[in-house]
Amino acid sequence: QVQLVDSGGGLVQAGDSLRLSCAASGRTFNRSAMGWFRQAPGKERDIVAAISWSGDSTYYADSVKGRFTISRDNAKNTMYLQMNSLKPEDTAVYYCAATGPTYSGSYHVRESTYSYWGQGTLVTVSS
Repeated sequence: QVQLVDSGGGLVQAGDSLRLSCAASGRTFNRSAMGWFRQAPGKERDIVAAISWSGDSTYYADSVKGRFTISRDNAKNTMYLQMNSLKPEDTAVYYCAATGPTYSGSYHVRESTYSYWGQGTLVTVSS
């Protein structure tokens, strides 16, 4: 069993930075691939970034590539999303997610792959 709590959202101006955190509980964290998803108003939930259980491989949506960095600290059972150069179109509720235990060395981008979800944290970027 994995429980996730995401935090760090807020109201910022375009060009600002935020760091989202996802605190996980449960012994399976270190073997769980993880990811960040977001859902903008009136839109479906989309993948933002993903990371393998070891942290050796990562994925970024084209819209955030070069601006966002996903990382994890397995010793702290925490995943992060560093968001730089934020744009108004980044406004969304951001959700952290975990697959549960896996021996795959890959990241995962399909929402259906993830079994555990945080409650969501709102990021609002104004012009």
